[in-house]
Amino acid sequence: MKDQEIIRWVRFDDEKGRTRVGVVEGEDIVVHTGDIFGGAEATDERLPLRSVTLLAPCQPTKIIGLWNNLGSAAEKFGWSTPNDPLYFIKPSSSLIGHDSSVRRPASYTGRIVYEGELGVVIGQRCVDVAMDDVDDVVFGYTCVNDVTAMDLITEDESFAQWARAKGFDTFAALGPVIATGIEPDALHVTTLVGGKARQDYDVSDMNFSPRQLVHLISRDLTLMPGDVIACGTSVGAMAMRPGVPIEICIEGIGTLRNTLAASD
Repeated sequence: MKDQEIIRWVRFDDEKGRTRVGVVEGEDIVVHTGDIFGGAEATDERLPLRSVTLLAPCQPTKIIGLWNNLGSAAEKFGWSTPNDPLYFIKPSSSLIGHDSSVRRPASYTGRIVYEGELGVVIGQRCVDVAMDDVDDVVFGYTCVNDVTAMDLITEDESFAQWARAKGFDTFAALGPVIATGIEPDALHVTTLVGGKARQDYDVSDMNFSPRQLVHLISRDLTLMPGDVIACGTSVGAMAMRPGVPIEICIEGIGTLRNTLAASD
């Protein structure tokens, strides 16, 4: 990808409760009309960023999450390198945005684990995308907290419960923006827990790069505008504690912050 201006798109509720889209410029949002994936146009209206409620920056039909895609994690846990991407799908109902709370489901009492990841945001309907065409179908990149009810996955010996463990309401945090014009292979992901770094890894450690994931997964599934591929996480994923902020930081994109709510 050639050097481009980085543009940071947001989706938000304004003070009147209207859901709108715009571009972050400094401490303001330049409000846009239309669809960010096709035909959004800038208006003369500017709003202070602090005056709005940020939402998940897109509304995916599906969130595709990668398992065992980081070399350092595979080395630590003794996993073999997969021949193809290993992935699961989180439903759109699991979606939350920046500063929204992760909620413990009533049916689960075990560990709820954060996983800081880079998210690829698809910009147009596509299938069987050639590697040379990947940049044409990707809109931009975002931060992801792929929240997991970790104890559920292997709870039943007859059936690994990936869909349930990954798919609870509030278990897919995205944001705070979608950044366009950045080079994904050069990015670095840091996860802060209460301000202390617990995950710290380069995207270059991935078995399948962000572009390769789009190419390979699009052979299996039709990808739609707003769909997100969460590229997988590295070592350092741990249980979330109520009230302790989890911050996923990626330079060029920003910081996604979420907190596990206290149980009722």
